[in-house]
Amino acid sequence: MPSIRPVLALLGALLMAFAVAMAVPLAVAWLGDEPHAARDAFAASIPAALLLGMLLWSGNRERPRELQPRDGVLLVVLTWTVLPLCASLPLQLYFAGVGQPLSFTDAAFEAMSALTTTGSTVLTGLDRLPLSINLWRCLLQWIGGMGILVLAVAILPLLGVGGSQLFRMESAGPMKDAKHTPRIAETAKGLWTVYASLSIACLLAYRAGGMGWADAWMHMFTTVSLGGLSSHDASFGFFASPALEWIAVVFMLVCSCNFALYFLMLRKRSWRPLLADPESRGTLGVMVGASLFVAALLMVEDEFQHVGEALRMAFFHVVSIASTTGYASTDYGQWPPLVPILLLLLSGLSTSAGSTGAGIKMIRLLILLKQARREMQRMLHPRTVNPVMLGQRPVAPAAIFSVLAFMLLYGATVIGLTFVLLGTGLPFDTALSAVIGSVNNMGPGLNEIGPAGNYQPFTDVQTWVCTLAMLLGRLELLSVFVLLTPAFWRD
Repeated sequence: MPSIRPVLALLGALLMAFAVAMAVPLAVAWLGDEPHAARDAFAASIPAALLLGMLLWSGNRERPRELQPRDGVLLVVLTWTVLPLCASLPLQLYFAGVGQPLSFTDAAFEAMSALTTTGSTVLTGLDRLPLSINLWRCLLQWIGGMGILVLAVAILPLLGVGGSQLFRMESAGPMKDAKHTPRIAETAKGLWTVYASLSIACLLAYRAGGMGWADAWMHMFTTVSLGGLSSHDASFGFFASPALEWIAVVFMLVCSCNFALYFLMLRKRSWRPLLADPESRGTLGVMVGASLFVAALLMVEDEFQHVGEALRMAFFHVVSIASTTGYASTDYGQWPPLVPILLLLLSGLSTSAGSTGAGIKMIRLLILLKQARREMQRMLHPRTVNPVMLGQRPVAPAAIFSVLAFMLLYGATVIGLTFVLLGTGLPFDTALSAVIGSVNNMGPGLNEIGPAGNYQPFTDVQTWVCTLAMLLGRLELLSVFVLLTPAFWRD
């Protein structure tokens, strides 16, 4: 069995850096003179995370070596398993301090939902929570949006060696080997520069649109990360502002496209990388086309009397769900049944690889469609040489096989976890939508877990199934399932 000590040491370093992030809500709690329960929750969690990180780091340091592929896989899985548990500690301590204990199961679910940018919640009374607690939930989504390990590759010198393995395992999509700069760390820094720039622009846009500074910060965190958590039980409906909804639509669309393209646009000072990319055209085309279709359907069904209102509501909710954000300004579950089912489907297909969204990704859908077309052409003309092309580039057979393997695991995961939830007594539509909403890191489902409800009614078993589904979806399945193979643990 290969040594995992270097992996544990790096995990310890990430834990120590993560503990520093808790200083932000702690400062807010102190400066805002919030209840002692909020201040004490973060004041106790920071040293606990630091201590665990220091023990892992100091107890497992070895001579630095290049990380191998299995090291990258193991570190990514451990990071996305351990850090949500660490992030749940302030939540447990706060609710225990105010006499409303939050179970370990619910706290872990809430933290996993935040860090994986899923946006599901088991909490109610969000409007009454201290600012620091809501800020922590939203900040977790911003940290998880671009990826903790991509940030680590960008800023931690200790990950300068072997950073390429981490970047490949953390990055989404089937074509992870494309390099935009000679050094992986430079690419990671460029992506985070784009991410931070879009975040500042979103913050200022929300503030100009009428949000207070606190709400603008929190909803900026959950918009650019396509996470969807809110500081209000009514989600975006709290603001009742068409202007803010259109601002959200713009930034959700922007963040649904590959961030590497924005990086290339800045380097080349040209719009061509974005406009020429078939995946981005597919992402924007599907979202805009579906929004227009839903708007027309809502008008036909007399849900809205004015075209402008139908367009706004359709664009906001289609883009929100298709981008895996999960905001809602009304209960779209009450719209014609076709709409919520269509939105669930779009949540798995619409976002681009390299965005902060989740799901199957548009690039996989394009490859599948082109591969299906090629197979049909080969039936008619067996000797024709017809490679799968994306834009002007042929798709390598390895990428096609990766897509097929992913789709097999995706289907098996959705079916398997749905059957588990059915075994716990959930109705079929609730069980299926809970799994799809969790695996796609989108959040809302149907019925009691729809936009007007949350996951609080779920039992512990049902909650853990959804927590596992969120982890699997965030790591795109293969990174987790490979740990179950005997070959992974052999020297």
